[in-house]
Amino acid sequence: QVQLVESGGGLVQAGGSLRLSCVASISPFRRFAMGWFRQAPGKEREFVAAISRSGSSSNYVDSVKGRFTISRDNAKNTVSLQMNSLKPEDTAVYYCAAGSTLYVDNIYRRRSEYDYWGQGTQVTVSS
Repeated sequence: QVQLVESGGGLVQAGGSLRLSCVASISPFRRFAMGWFRQAPGKEREFVAAISRSGSSSNYVDSVKGRFTISRDNAKNTVSLQMNSLKPEDTAVYYCAAGSTLYVDNIYRRRSEYDYWGQGTQVTVSS
């Protein structure tokens, strides 16, 4: 059974940092492009960041560029999201997602391109 389990969320003051992690029980993990999405109350789930199978390519929504960094460790079936300089508008539930792809450098930005999702972890940034 495929599982994506996120961790690392919490409450932080504006300007602070958090590191989210997602452990995926999918095999082989290296065949999946990975992504992070978030959903704030009353809003649709939106793309945050994505990384290719090899980790050589990544992409971010404009609002987090320069503050967030996505990375992956294929040996540990893990994808992480380092979030720095957090703002109150970053408050949301953050979801990890996995999308199978034949292409090493593919990056997925659309929800429909992902096959599996985690349950989410809450990130709250206070002003």
